[in-house]
Amino acid sequence: MIDLTRAGLTESESKVYLALLDLGPSLAGQIARKAGLHRRTVYDTTEMLINKGLIGYILQNNRRLFQAENPNRILKILQEKQDILTPMISELQIKYSKTNEKKETNFYKGKEGLKTVFEDQLNEKEILILGANENASDVLQYYFKWYNEKRVARKIKTRIIARSRKFSKMKNAEIRYLPGKYASPLAINIYGDKTAIILWASQPLAIVIKNREISEEYKNYFELIWKMAKE
Repeated sequence: MIDLTRAGLTESESKVYLALLDLGPSLAGQIARKAGLHRRTVYDTTEMLINKGLIGYILQNNRRLFQAENPNRILKILQEKQDILTPMISELQIKYSKTNEKKETNFYKGKEGLKTVFEDQLNEKEILILGANENASDVLQYYFKWYNEKRVARKIKTRIIARSRKFSKMKNAEIRYLPGKYASPLAINIYGDKTAIILWASQPLAIVIKNREISEEYKNYFELIWKMAKE
């Protein structure tokens, strides 16, 4: 049996329209018997089909005699919907691309891996560092001198929350401190739409998450701790 619900009609609309194609001009009672529907349902459904231009009626002895329109009308309805939806879908695609950027999680191991992470940060306008580790320069000996020169030259705004006042001062950077009891080998660097979780160990490791929602949440968390930290 033909099922017009696949063309966007409701089940009752499909049954009434198909019944009229078989019956020809018919009264509501005749349609109800043919379609296996309650007469009240037929009255409601015929109104919907009239509004869609799929059926019409004539008055005969003050009673409505319904008749199906050419099935090509179904194709026209679908085309009209497509014409309406196409520009809407284009707008929705723009919104989707803005809010659903490509999301990635990358792992970096070893000193060379960490250099890749830090060099990626040099492409941003601001870097937030939560839990800067005083041993970082020992893990990447000589590297940070080059890195900081590049960072300062590019005027990258940097704010740092360190866990120890032993942490050395840096040019073009604001530093605040947390009590030493919160010392940890973990640090979190937030830049752009990325969050880097770094383990400063003899064999360092970094996990970089590219996700704007996550980076925004970490930025909010950083601002909260920044207010609590001491200069």
